[in-house]
Amino acid sequence: MKAQILFGIGNIKYAEIDNPTPKPGEALIKVSSCGICGSDIPRVFKTGAHNMPLIPGHEFSGTVEACDSDLSLIGKRVGVFPLIPCGKCPQCLTSHYEMCENYSYLGSRRDGGFAEYVCVPAWNLLPLPAKVTDEEAAMLEPMSVAVHAIRRALGPKAISVNTRSRASKAMQYMQPPSIVVCGLGTIGLLTALFLKDAGFFDVLCIGNKDIQKIKLLEMGYLENQYCDVRYADPISFIKEKTAGRGADIYFECIGRSESYEQAVKCTAPLGTVMLVGNPASDMELAKDTYWQILRNQLTILGTWNSSYYGKGDDWQYVLSRLTTWKKVSGSSSAPLFSPANLITHRFPVEALETGLDIMRRKSEEYVKIMIKL
Repeated sequence: MKAQILFGIGNIKYAEIDNPTPKPGEALIKVSSCGICGSDIPRVFKTGAHNMPLIPGHEFSGTVEACDSDLSLIGKRVGVFPLIPCGKCPQCLTSHYEMCENYSYLGSRRDGGFAEYVCVPAWNLLPLPAKVTDEEAAMLEPMSVAVHAIRRALGPKAISVNTRSRASKAMQYMQPPSIVVCGLGTIGLLTALFLKDAGFFDVLCIGNKDIQKIKLLEMGYLENQYCDVRYADPISFIKEKTAGRGADIYFECIGRSESYEQAVKCTAPLGTVMLVGNPASDMELAKDTYWQILRNQLTILGTWNSSYYGKGDDWQYVLSRLTTWKKVSGSSSAPLFSPANLITHRFPVEALETGLDIMRRKSEEYVKIMIKL
């Protein structure tokens, strides 16, 4: 088969290799689509993967071609949960698999989806309804990460499969919370999308690219809900929009010290800072900012990955919403925006380096770059 192989830092090559052979309990997946994640850029060009040579790519979908443990999966189209838990540590034993102490991971610790075929444990496969496209399935992972962050910040019942009236969901609060989403890459934009879908309308978004504003407006956000940091001061913007209080919930989706500090400064007393962005370097806070955490009694939360355990998890929620959107397509209640609308570039797998280069050099505006196989 053909695959993109990372041999060392900055050394990725499109090569012919043998097809993988599934071990007991694994399935052989013919990959259809695989998204480039922001974490793939440092993995390829700066830090390397945990094990090399290695095939990167952890946001993918495909079709099951072989599976000895569950014959019913053969021929099924599937989404793939990329984290492979040990199943033995305290977190795994309480179904918090995303916090496994001894996990493996497709695309960073073992071969992933930038290849024609990949072997995946059958447990990690999520069969897809017919109306969910391959590209949408390849975005289940970042969608689930966004949903996980929302549930951590607002509570597990804030967005749930059983929500009956989504438009009034925020009314469960005595006063609907004011929310800020700062950093509008794929995860930030998906966070904004799922917040709006769940009925949270008092949401402000902070970004720095024209494409981000375009996508927000396509989702149904208003221009006055967006602050472009190239032309306006985000702190002043948030204070003005919240009558000087700051946000009740602040999603920090960048991962830099200055954005963390801004989050603290812009969060209201007794509010919550939800840290979502992977850190680009060491994180530091000024003494006065740290004092704000103490004196305003802020809650600082972290999130990583997503829940995957069966009924009611983040992946099931995302799949449920995708399926519902398909059912109501064409009606007045249908969403005006699909997560696949965030795909700005599509390349065949042999042109993966073109997509990586765009993201590395930021030579073009992009949101999600999708690799087709």
